[in-house]
Amino acid sequence: MAHALPKTDVISRLVKYCLLEDIGDGDVTARLTPKESRIEGKIISRETGVICGKAWVEEVFKQVGVRHETSIDIDWQINDGDIVDENQTLCRFEGFAHPILSGERSALNIMQTLSGTSTITREYADAIAHTKARLLDTRKTLPMMREAQKYAVLCGGGVNHRMGLYDGIIIKENHLRSGKSLERLVADAIASMPEGALVELEVETIEELERGLHAGAKRIMLDDFSLEDMREAVELTGDQADLEASGNVNLSTIVAIAETGVDFISSGAITKHVKALDLSMLFDFG
Repeated sequence: MAHALPKTDVISRLVKYCLLEDIGDGDVTARLTPKESRIEGKIISRETGVICGKAWVEEVFKQVGVRHETSIDIDWQINDGDIVDENQTLCRFEGFAHPILSGERSALNIMQTLSGTSTITREYADAIAHTKARLLDTRKTLPMMREAQKYAVLCGGGVNHRMGLYDGIIIKENHLRSGKSLERLVADAIASMPEGALVELEVETIEELERGLHAGAKRIMLDDFSLEDMREAVELTGDQADLEASGNVNLSTIVAIAETGVDFISSGAITKHVKALDLSMLFDFG
């Protein structure tokens, strides 16, 4: 299934910073190869996983190509979201050696990280596929990579939560300490957002859940609830609101949580505990 990529400027910005971090004022190592030499190469997987990041690799090769006033041809043999096997070829490419060598590490770093995100997301999503619960990401993403990682979550079978503090409201414990009542905060949040925008209330007890339902909250996060309390919350809520389970979510706990009947399960682990998928770039000099 195809998923909407982040905007072009988002992809370009991440690549720009990655190249600046690695190349700085110039790649002194690439100068060891003749300027006119050309490379044919490929990216291969070293382990099984879910691939993500084609657009970022293309942008790396585009930007290093512009620096050297040339272009690099890429022939992809996979799509984002595809499951690949060990030693499978992801793409083949051809062009001048200097820009390709300069872009190698940035291209691999980004694709390995995003593929790792998609892979762990797939593991979590597959584990709860027999339930109605959907897996959500969080704002616990790697610096500068939020939109990229959230795209990777989609490629792995997850669902995006709010992107940031600007496109949805979650009323949390610290907000409840501000002096306003839970009921007032829910009412103010609903009034401040366009219809259909995310307004969610985080609760820590069944009593807070009941108050949230009475206040009209339509999405309620159950923070660190026990399985018994989650089941009670599901029965109490019925179809009055969607329930999201959060806290202590990992591969050993997620199935039991999903089987309580909650609608969503959010996990920061799928983006902050990501293990990069092992990929390699192999070259043949012309």
